[in-house]
Amino acid sequence: MTSTDSAAQQAPAKDPWDLPDVSGLVVGVIGGTGPQGKGLAYRLAAAGQKVIIGSRAADRARAVADEIGHGVEGADNAETARRSDVVIVAVPWEGHGDTLTSLREELSGKLVVDCVNPLGFDKKGAYALKPEEGSAAEQAAALLPDSRVTAAFHHLSAVLLGDPEIAEIDTDVMVLGEVRADVEIVQALAGRIAGMRGVFAGRLRNAHQVESLVANLISVNRRYKAHAGLRVTDV
Repeated sequence: MTSTDSAAQQAPAKDPWDLPDVSGLVVGVIGGTGPQGKGLAYRLAAAGQKVIIGSRAADRARAVADEIGHGVEGADNAETARRSDVVIVAVPWEGHGDTLTSLREELSGKLVVDCVNPLGFDKKGAYALKPEEGSAAEQAAALLPDSRVTAAFHHLSAVLLGDPEIAEIDTDVMVLGEVRADVEIVQALAGRIAGMRGVFAGRLRNAHQVESLVANLISVNRRYKAHAGLRVTDV
């Protein structure tokens, strides 16, 4: 058999939209009592996902979980990490490093989805910060060597996520990561939310650009009184 014959018999390229069934996964949200985390928890739970929200105070997490409904549970951050298959990190940038360091053991072996945007604010508006590691996601990967770190959900409006009157959120979610199977799980989770798609956007070394774009969206939203998101054309 020639090399040409061998190539002809190779399996066709995988369809990039052939994503796994993630409906049975438990999703934890660290920082789930904040606007972004709470909104993501609500949307995923409303789509039928099992969701646990975490907080430094378990009582606070349980109270917010009761507000969300849809079977969402609340626990402290450590228990949330232990009980979840996929853990979304939605904490403020200022507490990002300390939070992840404190949960290194509980997050070992877990698929971690970092959606934190390192931003500063002054009288001119929002501007991007660049962590020493390059991005929040790369900082997470450095602090969690035994976890599978991805990055996603950066450009979503907390206002839209938390509004039950809005049935669909018309946006794409940029997903970054090192392992295709992990990225596809996160893409599939994004696709569980009505109106959303998860789109592969590169490896973690490209996360800074994605995180930084939020500063531009904040400027758009302030000027046009909007809740802007992103759509990727021709895919």
